[in-house]
Amino acid sequence: MKWASHLSTKENIEACIDESIEVIRSQMGGDSVHLTVIFVSPQFKDKYNEIPKLIRERMDPGRFLGCSGGGIVGGGKEAEQQSAFSITCANLPDVEIKNICSDTTTLPDQDTAPDVWREWLGVSVEKQPNFIFLADPFSFRGEEFLSGVDFAYPNSSKVGGLASGAQMQGENALYLDDKIHRSGLVGMALSGNISMDTIVAQGCRPIGEPVKISKCNGTLLTEMDGQPSLDLLQKVYEGLDGNDQSLMQTSLFLGIEMDPLKDNPQQGDFLIRNIMGADRESGGIQVGAMLREGQLVQFHLRDKDMSSEDLRLVLNRYKAKEHSKKAAGALLFSCLGRGQYLYGKPNHDSDMFRDQLGDIPLGGFFCNGEIGPVGKTTFLHGYTSSFGIFHPTY
Repeated sequence: MKWASHLSTKENIEACIDESIEVIRSQMGGDSVHLTVIFVSPQFKDKYNEIPKLIRERMDPGRFLGCSGGGIVGGGKEAEQQSAFSITCANLPDVEIKNICSDTTTLPDQDTAPDVWREWLGVSVEKQPNFIFLADPFSFRGEEFLSGVDFAYPNSSKVGGLASGAQMQGENALYLDDKIHRSGLVGMALSGNISMDTIVAQGCRPIGEPVKISKCNGTLLTEMDGQPSLDLLQKVYEGLDGNDQSLMQTSLFLGIEMDPLKDNPQQGDFLIRNIMGADRESGGIQVGAMLREGQLVQFHLRDKDMSSEDLRLVLNRYKAKEHSKKAAGALLFSCLGRGQYLYGKPNHDSDMFRDQLGDIPLGGFFCNGEIGPVGKTTFLHGYTSSFGIFHPTY
């Protein structure tokens, strides 16, 4: 297994592709390419349709996947608010690659058997596939789709992102081999001698203590540990220093623990969801997620320092695992709200990835939503950086 990646910021797409393919050829050292993943900025939207042909005129890309993005990652670097094109290629011996394409408007029934989902997707569960998904944010039924895929492939890794850079449906581009789609979802299932490890950095730090939901109604959280939610939130506020109290006014979130079997959940074990508002009459808090009584929850805060430290924490955890040493290539799906907008400087997440894990070829883009797991369940996130890290299985 061998990976290569490059980012070009030339002013025309032909020059970007010429430069990128020259670098890729050098990095691959003569090895054939079985998989190519590209990401392209909206500055080249008038050329979206030509890109597969331009690439095939210059190289054999093997299987071909990609999309448009408001920010582009390639060669371990990030380009935002400018013309950019990235290409990431892999030589994958003994790996089977299966294309996935759906408009997601008609999904199998949520109550149907897993085999129905597997037949609909056309991917065998016995092959233990790893999934990469790219979707259009204006037309993707994210929660239903990811829930169904988790149901059908509970032991498979899933990662991806929602295309970005467009203001309305039909303006994004999704690439799958020689076809360009303007809606729905494209993806690939990789099986055989390939494993994909996932890292999701949600960029938050917990405050207060974990508490159990006593009463809730859908997305309205009314009681925690037998106390009105707003009363408990006030107690948490009073226990914070001045800086955190100020941050709580603008960057407060709720973390929902996703593994009920964990007695002592840590940072990163919580699914982070927005707090949408408060209901003074009931003392409840409106949360951007469906809730159920008995769930363990904890308030969280986010800023650039917390986001940076959270990423460092999850990368360090991964670095300690033995198979991290076999990592050959990676894809990064990061939120448009991260990058320079959050950190005030470019390449933050890419630089930290390289500093912690070494010079692994890294491509990706800044998304309108990131796909990745918390615990054993796959979610559509915001504000996260979600990595898929690839290595041989044997």
